[in-house]
Amino acid sequence: MADSSETIEVNRGTNRRGLMRNVGLGLAGTALAAAGTAGLGLGTTPARADATLDGEILNFALNLEYLEAEFYLRAVTGSGIPSNLTGGTATVTGGSLVPFQNTAIAYLAQKIAVDELAHVTFLRTALGSAAVAEPNIDLSDSFTTLAIAAGLIVAGQTFDPFSSETNFLIGAYIFEDVGVTAYAGAAASLTAATLPYAASILAVEAYHAGAIRGRLGEIGGSAATNMISALRQTLSGVGDNGLNYQSNMFNFTNVDSNGQAYRRTPQQVLSIVYGGGTNNGLFYPNGMNGAVTTTTS
Repeated sequence: MADSSETIEVNRGTNRRGLMRNVGLGLAGTALAAAGTAGLGLGTTPARADATLDGEILNFALNLEYLEAEFYLRAVTGSGIPSNLTGGTATVTGGSLVPFQNTAIAYLAQKIAVDELAHVTFLRTALGSAAVAEPNIDLSDSFTTLAIAAGLIVAGQTFDPFSSETNFLIGAYIFEDVGVTAYAGAAASLTAATLPYAASILAVEAYHAGAIRGRLGEIGGSAATNMISALRQTLSGVGDNGLNYQSNMFNFTNVDSNGQAYRRTPQQVLSIVYGGGTNNGLFYPNGMNGAVTTTTS
């Protein structure tokens, strides 16, 4: 497991002030977009989730987007989701500015942070008053527990994804693939009105996942990703790429033998983000909010 001293030091002069300014511009754009779409229907704006199942699935996705947005925003700004976009008073533990050394990685993190906040805004707008509030989220002990279970570290050690670029990329790897498989698995259950919007988010999450995987492949991160993939397969019971070290030494993609993204049900996704718990655990110490919150439903 790499620490900050082992990260690639390309363009050490990353401009933190410029990075924060660009994130701010992105967040402002997201807020303006939300103001312009609130209460509207189809067209260039989110579709209202009229079907009960659509609403349940989109709220499940919103829980995941809250988690991703908190992770990336804290990595690039030191702060989480603005309070007016959380719908409550959730407690988020952990998360801090990552000491980025590589400008490209820093700006990749910034872009993903803006995208994930936009997903939160989009889904909350689509759901309207039915949108669930952000649940309590653990970005601290959760990563250490997962890293020990995956074999990245041993008991007594800690894993902090915010301590270095390499650790950040490994932490991001965990989220992005789970999100892709969740949206892919939900596609068959969504109505024709909602499916295009979910598919669009899925595509963006896949862009993110590919970018993260590419960066990890460049710095020799395949061993760590293979370990995480093996754990995700064990927890969910669904295949996960990265288990064949010889044919997948860089672990660039997460596809099955048919060249398709793996698909997981909400229950299988929960098995991963709860760390094997039934109703809560790992990243969601008190569980998710909404109708889909347990691995047994």
